[in-house]
Amino acid sequence: MSFSGNKLKLIIGCLIGAVFLYLSFRNVNFTQMWEAFTRANYWYMLAVLAVMFISHYLRVLRWRVLLDPIKRIDIGSLFSSLIIGYMANAFTPAHLGELLRAYVLGKKRGVSASSALATIVVERILDIFALLGVMVLAIFVYPFPGWVKHAGYIMLIGSLCLFLFLILLKKSYDTIRRPMDFLMRPLPGHLREKVWEILERFVEGIVPLKSRGDYPVVAVLSLLIWVCYGFIFHLTLLAFDFYSFYHLPWMASLILLVITTIGIVVPSSPGYVGTYHYLCQISLALFGVPASPALSYATAVHAISFAPVLIAGLILSYYEGLGFMKSAPGVDSH
Repeated sequence: MSFSGNKLKLIIGCLIGAVFLYLSFRNVNFTQMWEAFTRANYWYMLAVLAVMFISHYLRVLRWRVLLDPIKRIDIGSLFSSLIIGYMANAFTPAHLGELLRAYVLGKKRGVSASSALATIVVERILDIFALLGVMVLAIFVYPFPGWVKHAGYIMLIGSLCLFLFLILLKKSYDTIRRPMDFLMRPLPGHLREKVWEILERFVEGIVPLKSRGDYPVVAVLSLLIWVCYGFIFHLTLLAFDFYSFYHLPWMASLILLVITTIGIVVPSSPGYVGTYHYLCQISLALFGVPASPALSYATAVHAISFAPVLIAGLILSYYEGLGFMKSAPGVDSH
């Protein structure tokens, strides 16, 4: 990705965030926001912090299983790469932090960054399928607005298409190579060779799991990751006393999980600023929570989700010898 391309994406992402921030704040009473903050019991946020890092650890365990057919990687290296990538997502739009995550792992453990990126793509597909599974369960207990269902259909179709493309790329690489080689003929020879090298290493990362027993392990880990995410919303609702104050039903955290994650899955603003807050607002509005306290809740959840990861990511990036806010490298590490 060129510097100009990254800059354009950053500008577009910031504009998207600005639009959603305007939507979030347009009907807000700041006195009511402050009252919601002062009523909150922040001891719950310590539990939220613990659950959040447990979810990151479970994600590292799942990533390790996905990488096992390529190379056995230690937990520490995977955790460091994951947190640095998440930290970069706070500054970049469209999940560009995943490129840095793959690069850091390649730099630390001699894995091709392109192959590592392929496992991250598979991981994201698993996340979308898990989200859709949660949505299907939630539909039985709450009637989602039409736009949420439509977004679910789009994500399902997109994920299936991407999954089928990865299978086709792996199974028919030589067949696909011929038309792609024709399309890339205008490129300079050295650049064409570099693209092929990256693509070949990416294809090397699309591999079956090491054993049949790994498939249920991945499924269980995916389930536990999403249970943690839902529990984070639940604990924060308890912290703000929304269950009793607004008589929320038990499934409110489930609905929050589904709707806000749609905004995270779809590439948007750096750190999902604006989009995350607005989706929290409209999710809570379904249960009669006013815009002002809903924005207080969204701000708290967003802060506890990003601030600790941001701090940890900056520390780990310094430890790994990465310059602060260094532009994302290419996906090939060697």
